[in-house]
Amino acid sequence: MEIERKFLIKTLPVNLEDYPYHHIEQAYLNTDPVLRVRKSDSDYYLTYKGSGMLARNESNLPLNEASYYHLREKADGNIISKRRYLIPLLHPGFKEGFPTPPDDYSLTIELDVFDAPFAPLIMAEVEFGSKDAAEAFVPPEWFGEEVTFQQEYHNATLSQMKFD
Repeated sequence: MEIERKFLIKTLPVNLEDYPYHHIEQAYLNTDPVLRVRKSDSDYYLTYKGSGMLARNESNLPLNEASYYHLREKADGNIISKRRYLIPLLHPGFKEGFPTPPDDYSLTIELDVFDAPFAPLIMAEVEFGSKDAAEAFVPPEWFGEEVTFQQEYHNATLSQMKFD
């Protein structure tokens, strides 16, 4: 089960280049249900995602390089390319009434900086262990508008955008 919230970004962290990152390329074979192939650095996956916005089933299967490129050729729409920064969020904020997490509790912000034709789009995703935690999460100040429930910001939808 994938439980995540998505946000646009108001300002980038000053030291963004100090964080680890992955080069990601992904292509969609189908968007309903979502069937995607992804290259993350030198790792390859086939992913199935069920329906849902905040929470949905997700299954990943490893692929080899040849299989990835074979399936990528069958993709519909745009191939999405981005740099994903992994930013630790130590002591994340939660709404009042949510149980206080342990002192060593942290989350990871996955900050996606999209390449053309989607640039200058930048989004952050935060994954959670429960829907309660996701719903109680208070985003950092540098996050902008939440787009979790806006279909147009899901990568499967972006893959189908038309460009002039």
